[in-house]
Amino acid sequence: MRNALVAAIVLLAGCAPVPPKPEPLACPAPAPCPACPVCPPVKPPPESARYLESTFAELPGWPSRGLDQSLRAFLRSCPRPGRLARPCELGAAVAPDDEQAARVFFETNFVPHALVSSDGPDTGLVTGYYEPIIEGSRTPNDLHRHPIFGVPDDLIVVDLAATNPEVRGMRLRGRVEGRRLVPYYPRGEIDSRGAAFPAPVIAWTADPVELFFLQIQGSGQVRLESGERIRIGYADQNGHPYRSLGRYLIDRGELALEQASMGGIKAWAAANPAKLQEALNSNPSYVFFRELPVTNGPVGALGIPLTPELSVAVDRRHVPLGAPVYLATTFPLSEEPLERLMAAQDTGGAIRGVVRADFYWGTGPEAGALAGRMRQQGRMWLLWPRGEALPLPN
Repeated sequence: MRNALVAAIVLLAGCAPVPPKPEPLACPAPAPCPACPVCPPVKPPPESARYLESTFAELPGWPSRGLDQSLRAFLRSCPRPGRLARPCELGAAVAPDDEQAARVFFETNFVPHALVSSDGPDTGLVTGYYEPIIEGSRTPNDLHRHPIFGVPDDLIVVDLAATNPEVRGMRLRGRVEGRRLVPYYPRGEIDSRGAAFPAPVIAWTADPVELFFLQIQGSGQVRLESGERIRIGYADQNGHPYRSLGRYLIDRGELALEQASMGGIKAWAAANPAKLQEALNSNPSYVFFRELPVTNGPVGALGIPLTPELSVAVDRRHVPLGAPVYLATTFPLSEEPLERLMAAQDTGGAIRGVVRADFYWGTGPEAGALAGRMRQQGRMWLLWPRGEALPLPN
């Protein structure tokens, strides 16, 4: 009986349901991996100049015509301090209008150095500029409604070299808002305020496009209703970067590349008055003027009158102002060589780069036609005093 009971218990145990296997403990979900940081693109190093020593025999077209006039243009930059002082002194002793004597002077006292960008190219863009003559009035009227401003009282200019000599030549422009220096007004805001803008008005003009190009040229003459002319020159700028109106119109399909000359832009403006202000505002840079004596030529960055077809605007970071520069390019819309010894006497907001030049053509519509068509490739050589260290690291 006992054995039967044990057997029954074993049998029942064998029939009992097997308990389910315990579920494995769930591991907590792993924390999400942080996204790998995206490194900002590495900025390329700023363009710098290389100066490759050359000989005068290597200059295309040397000796160029009119070296006596080139010497005269160079001497207008004198006296210059530092390394150009001695050539200024010696050049003043050369007989005027003696082309051979001028050639001997340059070949004896200077060494040409080809300008080459650290990026590689030894050629660059050569454009032209001129002194325009626009119609205007001393007082506003129904025709002359666009002000030509002098320097506004609230424009603050900070010379950064005063606190950091490494940024010599760099200036910060802005206005005070509370206790902060903030960017100055861009073109669109200045134009929208018109006569209410807090700046002295030198004169008034009828055509906003002519005023726009006057600012790009940096100087010009205003022909008043009486027939009198006044000359105005660059006094300051609002601190915003220059943006090309031609490039803006090309990018938006308004003009083809070959149409984006000064004449082409003026024709587009006349045909598209409703789009004009927006297009002008694409260049936030704004130039303020000062009145100059009419008897002299337009004044460049050195504070001296420019010489037509012998003064050139350069990027002063790479070419010292006052130095002779040999330019080898071509005439506008042509393959005819234009090879000339120039004087670096001006700068410009759009003149940026090692091999970059702006050729000064002179005053009036003929000079303007040449300047407006000039967009050539060219090479440049810096003529530096023999035996003197180069102005920048080679």
